Amino acid sequence: MKAIFCILSITLSFFCYAQKEFQPDGATIIETIDGDLDGDQIPEKVIVYNTRDSTEYGNIREIQILKKINEKWTILEKSRNAILKSNDGGMMGDAYQSTEIKNGILMITQAGGSSWKLDYTDKYRFQNGRFELIGYSSSSGKPEEYWTDIDFNLSTGKLIFEKEVENRKEYGDSRKETVIKKGIKLNLQNRNQKERIEILLPKTKEKVYL
Repeated sequence: MKAIFCILSITLSFFCYAQKEFQPDGATIIETIDGDLDGDQIPEKVIVYNTRDSTEYGNIREIQILKKINEKWTILEKSRNAILKSNDGGMMGDAYQSTEIKNGILMITQAGGSSWKLDYTDKYRFQNGRFELIGYSSSSGKPEEYWTDIDFNLSTGKLIFEKEVENRKEYGDSRKETVIKKGIKLNLQNRNQKERIEILLPKTKEKVYL
């Protein structure tokens, strides 16, 4: 038991040193998770920071993915674009909800709004030497008005759109549409960096934004 405790203490101290080494000045940790993201059966460390750098929309968030190579932690990738700023959630304030790792996929969930709400999850896979956006799912709307669900597989291009309408007098009937939209290239670095991508659905004429 004593030997196990010592090993755990050494491992923890190595990680704490690495975390301090890469932590932005003045930043605080929002969340830390472990999981294999590159398929080598060795867990990476994902850390989400609230930095002290700010804009009119609040503090900038930084996500870091750390990988252990030859017993030393290194940054596999980091980004200040993938996670929204601290006040980007509108009336809800902080849009950040959580980061998870499932089946080797990095999943970042964020939300915002007040009476009208939006929550969405970005799904990234480590491929081509970087974390590329391979999936996007969202729910948005307002009770007693309508609710929209989107499931977009960027790898296959398959986009499923569903709109359940309660206020039909204002918004018409509920509708569904499935389209194939290929060629959108987003990753951990350029996500949220520019204006949102707009996709016009040919049948329903609804607009989907990424």
